[in-house]
Formats: sequence, structure tokens, C-alpha cells
Amino acid sequence: MAFSFLTQELAIDLGTANTVIFQNDQIVLDEPSIVAIDNNTGKCIALGQKAKLMHERTNPGIKTIRPLKDGVIADFNAAEMMIRGFIKQVNSKRKALFSPNLRIVVGIPSGSTEVEIRAVRDSSEHAGGRDVYLIYEPMASALGIGLDVEAPKGNMVVDIGGGTAEIAVISLGGIVVQESIKTAGDELTADIQYYLRQQHNIRVGEITAEKTKIAIGAVIPKLDDEPEPFVVRGPNLMTGHPVEVHVTYQEIAHCLDKSIAKIESAILHVLEQTPPELYSDIVENGIFLSGGGALLRGLAQRFTEKVNIQFHVADDPLRAVARGTCIALKNAENYSFLMR
Repeated sequence: MAFSFLTQELAIDLGTANTVIFQNDQIVLDEPSIVAIDNNTGKCIALGQKAKLMHERTNPGIKTIRPLKDGVIADFNAAEMMIRGFIKQVNSKRKALFSPNLRIVVGIPSGSTEVEIRAVRDSSEHAGGRDVYLIYEPMASALGIGLDVEAPKGNMVVDIGGGTAEIAVISLGGIVVQESIKTAGDELTADIQYYLRQQHNIRVGEITAEKTKIAIGAVIPKLDDEPEPFVVRGPNLMTGHPVEVHVTYQEIAHCLDKSIAKIESAILHVLEQTPPELYSDIVENGIFLSGGGALLRGLAQRFTEKVNIQFHVADDPLRAVARGTCIALKNAENYSFLMR
């Protein structure tokens, strides 16, 4: 391809919680999806990790925005600023005389409406994308896990991200049955905040609740490898005095129970609609878990017991969608499921 050095290819997993960018099979950026903006000028002051450090710690002159909510763009302006800033960060590592033509593949939730799809495409184009392709996240996730999505057999993936849980059955390069629900990482973090407030009279922010989830997040009350109780510090709701509580993983399993049950019923709902031949393939191969939610302790075991089909956690589940987006980018001409 002539002038191929002037074309830069980026695979972007635009997640509610994190944005991951692949280039030439390598991760060139993995940052939280958050922007800090100066309230007076509207300019971006920080992106990603730097902005996350400011989150919930700002003064009236600065606000932090998470441009994506429930897997879709909630703040168009901030999203464009963030994508543009991240692409700039990637490009600052390369020395070029010309700004390259950008070919971008972006992962989007399978339940996205026309308007939401348009928002992602417009944001990517405004941020400098010349050729923008879109891929549904469950499809990207299946590719990233290493499944043969174009084979005439059923594969099922459950991708639990920050904003949405995506459940899909894939065969012959297309999604046969899918469901996208808003119960995912953010909702689980909110459950932990609510539980700590109700049970321990302690007020904690989103960041502390997320740390608790990562340290001792579990979905079954009996684990073989038990994590130590996690110390949570914060103000007492009644007195305002500082308190610290030792929270166990059993408590977290209890407080996440309702939300996990919603994901279970969505999985069962998708299986009910699956054609019988594909269903038997799924029983044979098992169901694959990806996304940050797949890291919750005991999740595969709980789902396996509930659904009676073996669940497998993907290798490096956090980056499965990004890896799949990268694979799709390399074969953009051959894959019929990519949207332009």
C-alpha cells in the first residue's frame, strides 16, 4: 500500500471505566475514561490517570467528567476531548513530519441505538479519524478471547464492563441473540457504597468503594482462597467522626447478590432464545467471561451452578475487547460484521 507510513491504525476500546488503545499488536495506552476540565475556560487540564486522581477531590474551578455512562457517550464534548487527547498522547511517542491518516476501529455496546452509534462515530471523526469502523463489544470480546467467530457453530460470551454487561451468542460472523443490560461494574460499586452506608454507617466515595471491590470483591460466600478483610476508612454518618471498619468478602458477596442475580437472569434469557443447534454447541464449549467484572472472585463458579453450563474466565479479561478490536482492525476488509 503506497504511503502506508502515512496511515496510522488504532484499535480503541472506549470503555465506561477504562480506554485501551492498541497499535501494531501492542497496548500503547490504558487509562481511566475520565477528563478534568477548567470550569472557567472549558479547556481540558488532565486526562486518564491524572484526571482520576482529581476525581471527587476537585474545587469549584475544576470538574471531572466521565464522558461515557452505561457504555455510551453521555457527554459528547468531553468524549471528543478525551479521544483527541488520548490519540495525541499515542502520537507524541512517534516523530513524524505529517499528521498521519487515522484508521480507527472502536468497540461499542451491542444494545446501542442509532443515535449512540452516531455519537461514537462523530467523536472519533472529530478527533481525527479518517476511516472509522465500529464493532460490537461482544464480537470484539469473542475475537479477543480467541474464538472462531466465523465458524458455523455457537459461541457465547458474557462481557461485564464498567457500564454494561453484554451477553451474546455468535455464529457465522454475526450476533444471533444478544442482550445488553446496565448492571455492571459501576452498579456494583454503587451497591458497595450503599451497603457501607446502611450497615456500617460510614460514608465512602466511588474510589474507595471501587478499591474495596477490587480487593475483596466476591459473589459466593465460600471461597477456597480467602482474601483478608479490607479496612475501609471514612466519616461516621451520625457523628462525622472518622471510623474504620474491617469488611469481609462475605459481606461484599451478600451486597452484590441482587445485581449479580440480574446478570444471571439476562444470561438465562439469552439462552432461552438461542436456537437448539447453537445451544448444544454452547453446552459443549462452555460460556466465556470477559471484562473487569469477570475478575470477581467465584463468578464463574456461581454462574456454572446457576446455569448448568461450564463458564470460563478469559485470559486477561480486562483487555479482551481491546485485543479483539485490534484483530478486527487487521482484517477490516474481510470482516463483514464491522460497521462503517
